[in-house]
Amino acid sequence: MNRIGIACLLMVAAQSAAWARGASPYLPLNLSPEIERQIERVLILADRPVLSRPIAAATVLDALPQACKVDRVLCRSVRGYLNRYMRTVNLDQASVEVSASDGATVPLPNQRGLTSDSSWLVSAQGHWQINDYAILSLGGVAHDDEAVASGSMLSLGFEYAQLDVGFREHWLSPFTTSSMLLSTEAKTMPSVTLSNYMPITRLGLQYEVFLAEMSHSDRIVYQDGFTQGNPRLAGLRVAIEPVPGWSLAANRVLQFGGGARGGTSFGDFFDALFKPSQYDNVDSASRSQFGNQVASFTSRFIFPGSTPFSVYFEYAGEDTSYSTNYRLGNSALSMGITFPRLWQRFDLTYEASEWQNAWYAHGVYGDGLANDGRVIGHWGADQRRFNDAVGAQSHLVRVGWEPPFGGLLQLRARTLANEDYSGVDYRRAYDLTVDYSWPIRGFTVGAEIMSGRDVYGESFSRIAGYARFGDDWAGGSSAPGLDAVARPRGADLFVDAGVNLTDVQVRLGDGSPTTSTGIQTGVHVGLGARRAVSEHSDFGVRLEIDQIDDELLLAVRALDYRYRFNNPLAVGVFAGAARYNLATPAYGYYVGAGVQWRDVLPRFDINLDLRYADKVARDKLLPSDPVVNPRPDVFYDMSGATLSLSYRY
Repeated sequence: MNRIGIACLLMVAAQSAAWARGASPYLPLNLSPEIERQIERVLILADRPVLSRPIAAATVLDALPQACKVDRVLCRSVRGYLNRYMRTVNLDQASVEVSASDGATVPLPNQRGLTSDSSWLVSAQGHWQINDYAILSLGGVAHDDEAVASGSMLSLGFEYAQLDVGFREHWLSPFTTSSMLLSTEAKTMPSVTLSNYMPITRLGLQYEVFLAEMSHSDRIVYQDGFTQGNPRLAGLRVAIEPVPGWSLAANRVLQFGGGARGGTSFGDFFDALFKPSQYDNVDSASRSQFGNQVASFTSRFIFPGSTPFSVYFEYAGEDTSYSTNYRLGNSALSMGITFPRLWQRFDLTYEASEWQNAWYAHGVYGDGLANDGRVIGHWGADQRRFNDAVGAQSHLVRVGWEPPFGGLLQLRARTLANEDYSGVDYRRAYDLTVDYSWPIRGFTVGAEIMSGRDVYGESFSRIAGYARFGDDWAGGSSAPGLDAVARPRGADLFVDAGVNLTDVQVRLGDGSPTTSTGIQTGVHVGLGARRAVSEHSDFGVRLEIDQIDDELLLAVRALDYRYRFNNPLAVGVFAGAARYNLATPAYGYYVGAGVQWRDVLPRFDINLDLRYADKVARDKLLPSDPVVNPRPDVFYDMSGATLSLSYRY
């Protein structure tokens, strides 16, 4: 950790004194829901597809001019809030909450280890702008059982290389309520981070690299026994935004070292980073076992117009697959959509995640990918017995309403179901939360009521009242300041309907030869959105559902590119992930290319797509599955074509 920190400091110190902009403070993360909701709205209206958090204040400041063209009231509210970050010294955020609970005790999602039976919660953040290129931030979060200096850090640098040393938070996902790799589910770790908040080059390149120290563990496998110490956690994010409204990122998180396993040489680190199937995710007794790592690809697409929305995906893996470095094993797929404004006073978010077995558990690290007893990623994985590496599926719906009489009313429904192959008798968990908040003279006051059932069938309830300092935000008491925004030319929503012809190659992994289903036909439907990014090019996203061999294949095109010729012909390529609905879900990459004849009738197009789902995999977890040897998983390769008719609206 010291070597990387010193190297980062030298990088910053070596830069020219002619930097255009200095360091930027970060905005609150899961501390001020009302203003964070407005910041999310600003970024969508400004066509800024954010893929990670916390968000730099400078990023939102740069987005305001474009958002102001659409929503003047929102713009004034957020601009007023950002003014505090432009002062030399300021208390940026402070809050206090008191609560009472009944029934079972459950972890509260993304609250840094907070549980439902905690009776109080306080937080605060402030900053001192030492000079243009140095900021000292002080902050913390405390409740009945824990206190951590979240948000306390020293930031040095400028827009293309900012170094943060301290308790900086990391959220490696475009989702607002979950993140498979790293979130605020567990308490904040001390870390050294180097990143940029201003995109670089025409590709819109952004990066983030960090090294953190995890909590103490006495269950670290070493040689023929165990050692104890603090594992390290390294992270890497590389993102691009090559066109307005669409972004893509690759993320890696590596857990290593601790106790007698010691630090790791740069050579070992880079071997594990670039050759994970050989140096990582192998037998825990192997001397080449580096540690534990997870990876993900994330994307975000913004559809502009009078009712803008953002669609985002996360495809992650806890392991490698098929003895390759680029295929993700024990996969997870998350999908989300956010409408920042509906009928002027409403907003809507829906997010869903599903992951296969083995997440957050590991053969070397007996406490798993966790910090102080909480997983560092998706909140749903804390809703299970400790170290039970069972797959699960979660759903969340959140509706916000700014009523004419003022304030903000939010309704949130959440559900989680663990897979039933586990030896634990899990039940479907759910909770419903109603929250009302009111801005008054620089403060926010409000109350929240939550009720639900946990994964063991036990009921729980919680009521809380809170006050937050300095959350200047516009409630519904003001007339909406929305300007009429026409949908840009070339921005289309569309539905597909047609037929697929698909051959499935099956590898059972029990020593038997590969079998084929032969070419079969099935129904194909799709739903998508695209927008023009140049005279001939479009970017978009699409969700497809196919019937294949009497089972459903759900596929997402996180990248859906189309090139339009001057005649009715268009060609395209796409890439994403596929989920095959078997006894337990199977996942793999999904790619293809196609040709389209546009406007065969007004608003109707004909599509012919060739596509391939690569090594769609599921582990053998059920008694009915084939024998485990020589492989513990089953693979499905799907190749074929779809012929469909599209309607644009």
